[in-house]
Amino acid sequence: MIRTFKALSALLSYPSTELQEAIPAIRDVLEAEAIVPGGALYAIEPLLAEFETGDIFDLQERYVLLFDRSRTLSLNLFEHIHGEGRDRGGAMVDLLETYRAKGFDLVATELPDHLPVLLEFISTLSLAEAREMLADAGHIIAALAERLTRRETPYASVLVALSEIAQASIETDEAQALIAEKDDDPEDLEALDAVYEEAMVTFGPDPNAGCPVSRDILARMDAPLRPANA
Repeated sequence: MIRTFKALSALLSYPSTELQEAIPAIRDVLEAEAIVPGGALYAIEPLLAEFETGDIFDLQERYVLLFDRSRTLSLNLFEHIHGEGRDRGGAMVDLLETYRAKGFDLVATELPDHLPVLLEFISTLSLAEAREMLADAGHIIAALAERLTRRETPYASVLVALSEIAQASIETDEAQALIAEKDDDPEDLEALDAVYEEAMVTFGPDPNAGCPVSRDILARMDAPLRPANA
């Protein structure tokens, strides 16, 4: 198991007091496995420090403004290439089948293309397989890293680290097309509502599922996803 990807998954999940308490363990994992390049690891430290000392409500508000109220920063990867159209449904099914083919079933309240969920899954793969799967989404990850860097948020460091691990570049045509899209204004709720009203299809989470990363993070740093036959 590659615990680095579990640690990065936790950092990209909705902030909780459990996450704050787990920061020392997350820091130890990132340093011990040394999968994140040195410069990128150094750049993540301010985010770790903010989690350790920041007010949880401020941290949660910032997270919502960035990732939940800005479609161009959505951590649901397929949203960037399929929007809420029908093609996204097929891509979602394919991804779920990839999870199940490796013997695991999704137990998250998030969608399967949610980046923290993907990171949870690839933590169970070999490093070569994990890099390959990240590379498949490399143009999206690189574009997100660039957008977050422009906003001068410490979350950018996590996406930059993932870009470097995947050897992804913003110089590809696919990444440039994503970056060229106009940034959302998370404060403009009317415009945001209008965008979502135009969506063809929406996907809802399983209300009976459990959250994959925000609960009991310390215990889960060593735990796999639920086996498919469980």
